[in-house]
Amino acid sequence: MADALEHALQEYHDWLAVERGLAANSCAAYRRDLRRYDDFLRAHGIGNVANVDAGLVQSYVAHLAALRDTDGRARLAAASIARALVAVRSFHRFCIEEGIVATDPTEDIGAPRVPQGIPKALSEREIDTLLRAATGDHPLAARDRAILELLYGSGLRISELVGLDLDALDLEDSSVRVLGKGSKERMVPVGRSARVAVGEYLRGGRLTLRTKRPRGRPDCNAVFLNARGGRLTRQACWRIVHESGSRAGLGERLSPHVLRHSCATHMLDHGADIRVVQELLGHASVSTTQVYTKVSPERLRAVYDAAHPRARRSG
Repeated sequence: MADALEHALQEYHDWLAVERGLAANSCAAYRRDLRRYDDFLRAHGIGNVANVDAGLVQSYVAHLAALRDTDGRARLAAASIARALVAVRSFHRFCIEEGIVATDPTEDIGAPRVPQGIPKALSEREIDTLLRAATGDHPLAARDRAILELLYGSGLRISELVGLDLDALDLEDSSVRVLGKGSKERMVPVGRSARVAVGEYLRGGRLTLRTKRPRGRPDCNAVFLNARGGRLTRQACWRIVHESGSRAGLGERLSPHVLRHSCATHMLDHGADIRVVQELLGHASVSTTQVYTKVSPERLRAVYDAAHPRARRSG
């Protein structure tokens, strides 16, 4: 029989999915964070959310920070701990609003400071090297080339790319309809290079991969297919991008998110308005996009040398 804590957690998860209408991935993330919190509370003999106090929540934050892997390194970054605390806070506030408890034990708990990192975008030369190395006539090679071009050319998230269906693509109009975070749709331009690569894949590679699906399985409407004719997964797409980077001599640096970073950074470097980039990337707030406006030391020096009247001194 469910106790008070389990019952409150279940009501909260139902509320996230039904009342707030969060996407399945977001609900799953909240569920994972709160499962860890539930385990911690039960290890301390807590089976009722009303018995949680601020000291226990603070101990939970310290517990997350103390987790170590086999090499002695922290298992959770500050950003992951902060996200976990967001889930805990949201749960306790829900309990107050529903009249389950009278006080919020998270009210005065401070989140760990999260250092703001600068996205490690590839240079334009490195992008050229990567895309020039994506060659081959095999159906999978055509697919992988189209993936790289579209991730960089349109700045898609990996989840948006693998979730694309055929009816979302309009290559004649050079656009793609993307389902982003929070199930929000947006139209994204598809550049010439990406349009050519995707078109070649659809006309050749995808048609071949379609024939690989097992007999009796329904036809897949996904744009990007795996070797068995089914929809490509996030994990497989990440591996494709990572291995493409290794073959192009980029080492361990490349991931789908790095290509998204590079798309935004290069557009801003070439004078794109930040609001346009915000819309392209599907950011809810322009403050999220502003991280890409940080100037690299190399570009700062180049602009200074070109613009300042006394930057270039004669020998």
